[in-house]
Amino acid sequence: MRDFTDAEDYEQGMEHIDPELMTRVLGRTSDYDPDDYSDRDVLDAISSENVSEDGFGALLSSAAEPFLEKIAIRAREETMKHFGNSVNIFTPLYASNYCTNRCVYCGFNSSNVIKRAKLVGDEIDREMKAISSTGLREILLLTGESRTHSDPGYIADLVSRASRYFSNIGLEVYPMNTDEYRKMHEMGADYVTVFQETYDTDVYRKVHPAGRKRIFSYRFNAQERALIGGMRGVGFAPLLGLSDFRKDSFACGLHAMEIQRKYPHAEISFSLPRFRPFINHEDAENSVTESKLLQVAMAYRLFMPFAGETISTRERPGFRDNIVKICATKMSAGVSVGIGEHSGSEKGDAQFDISDPRNLEEVMNALVANGRQPVFNDYIKV
Repeated sequence: MRDFTDAEDYEQGMEHIDPELMTRVLGRTSDYDPDDYSDRDVLDAISSENVSEDGFGALLSSAAEPFLEKIAIRAREETMKHFGNSVNIFTPLYASNYCTNRCVYCGFNSSNVIKRAKLVGDEIDREMKAISSTGLREILLLTGESRTHSDPGYIADLVSRASRYFSNIGLEVYPMNTDEYRKMHEMGADYVTVFQETYDTDVYRKVHPAGRKRIFSYRFNAQERALIGGMRGVGFAPLLGLSDFRKDSFACGLHAMEIQRKYPHAEISFSLPRFRPFINHEDAENSVTESKLLQVAMAYRLFMPFAGETISTRERPGFRDNIVKICATKMSAGVSVGIGEHSGSEKGDAQFDISDPRNLEEVMNALVANGRQPVFNDYIKV
């Protein structure tokens, strides 16, 4: 595994922070063997009041698969204890699909021939008005990773405009420096989500051959820079199936836990993306089935009971409706992933296909039918 703890590859202007936290997470992940657990280890983890790092590893292991029902019972108890029956609802707004990275798995890959576009001026307001008219009060702003087409000033303008319509604003854009995150927070942004994609540094290099995203450590430290810049919350996720999903999930959990320990005020959350549809065969080593995705989500819940968990429209409606009864606490609704789709004037192509096309009313009705309480906003700015 290549050492990514130095800044030798950093481009001009990239902020370097202490790599000690990253070194610790990668070192412990390197020592983690998902096959080195017994039934007894799993049962001990399920019955533990506070799941340890080793217990977390056991819950992610193949040894845990026969005990998913027992884990689900415990995960449901923890979710109800800390979140009740509430499920937060939001929708993403894709503002630009320009990207300078060449991630081999991504629709926005700069080498792909797609219809590129970005929202500007009144187009942004039309999209936001269309979303807010449904009653939604939380929005996630997304762009491709291009500091040319979506520079920090452009993203700050997105946030400023969003603050007129929404109470809670998230960002899922390229990693920034502390001062840039501070500016976004001052304009109204509340939280930042960054997908590490994979914590396997060898695989990371292979699937990110070009672009700023190729620099592993700058991406890894994005959440810490965001918190230093004043953000209230940060989100974490690997793209499950890109590498060994058990080791990636273990690393992600450790990453989030280390950040929580260092910044105890931070609101921590996990996302649960996987390759959809499968790019591998069902029985391939890295393929992540629904049961494996559920296993990961439940392990996160028992390891970090207070952390939020977001389930996206990559997943089918039935799976989403059921996972919120066990451990997920947040879901998107009324999703459009093309540039300009919310207002009915699509300008650019989407990053991926969604599997749950339901509108907001349909998602809410399904939640209520399952005994869940849809929540549009859980935070008041004063």
